[in-house]
Amino acid sequence: MNRALFILIGFFAISLSLQAQEKWTLRSGYLTKPDTILIFKPKTYNKTEKFPLVYLLHGYSENYKQWEQTVALQKLADQYGFIIITPDGFTSYYINSPINKGSRYEDFFFKELVPKVHQSFNIDERNIFISGLSMGGYGALRNFILHPGYFNTAGSTSGALEIDYTNFQKVSQQFWQTNRMTDDLIKKIGDPQKEDWNKYSISTLLKQNPNFKKPFIFDCGTEDILYLNSEKLKSLTDSLKIPATYISQPGNHNTAYWSKSIEYHFIYFKQHIKI
Repeated sequence: MNRALFILIGFFAISLSLQAQEKWTLRSGYLTKPDTILIFKPKTYNKTEKFPLVYLLHGYSENYKQWEQTVALQKLADQYGFIIITPDGFTSYYINSPINKGSRYEDFFFKELVPKVHQSFNIDERNIFISGLSMGGYGALRNFILHPGYFNTAGSTSGALEIDYTNFQKVSQQFWQTNRMTDDLIKKIGDPQKEDWNKYSISTLLKQNPNFKKPFIFDCGTEDILYLNSEKLKSLTDSLKIPATYISQPGNHNTAYWSKSIEYHFIYFKQHIKI
């Protein structure tokens, strides 16, 4: 192969790669600053077929780029045939803050992001999935429980599932040697001495929604500081007879664990595709 042809093929491959990924910046009436979103379309994407969709939510202190920096998202999109979308959740925990009108993330997600996604791509509305890590794992299950009609199923890896002040202080001190996590949450949901933070926990939401019986997947590494959150959820889903799949395996709260754990979610989602 001559050098000119080799360069031309290489340029064409790069062009295809760039076409398979989009980046949006959305201004919102529900957020104080614009939200940035990455979109990965499978190489088979076309305008005549409908494609499954996966939202991936990042963790606390990270942003829309975390999943791209954790795992090869284009490879996952190509392998499983899913459109993958990674929005920026800031430090919102993906909720509507009752005290900060500029942090109404649930409204942004369902009233602005979701409509734009469906206007922009051919989405198979029977097969919309959501997952996330840490804070994003919480957000994924919260959205799934509160909006079960929109999602097929969901996942959480290393989820910060129990909104507990004392536990989050320990997490914050371990990773940042400050109380930044709890300080941020106080700005979102109020003083824990005056407000019941537990009402935001996944366990509370499940108890408050007794008719919720949809299957989902969640996992956590046994060395993870949030491991007991997932163990508690496992006991609860068993007692409520919710058909949840739980994976407990060696690992910590880090990129090395998430880069491997997320593929279990894609396999699970593929198994739950509705024809």
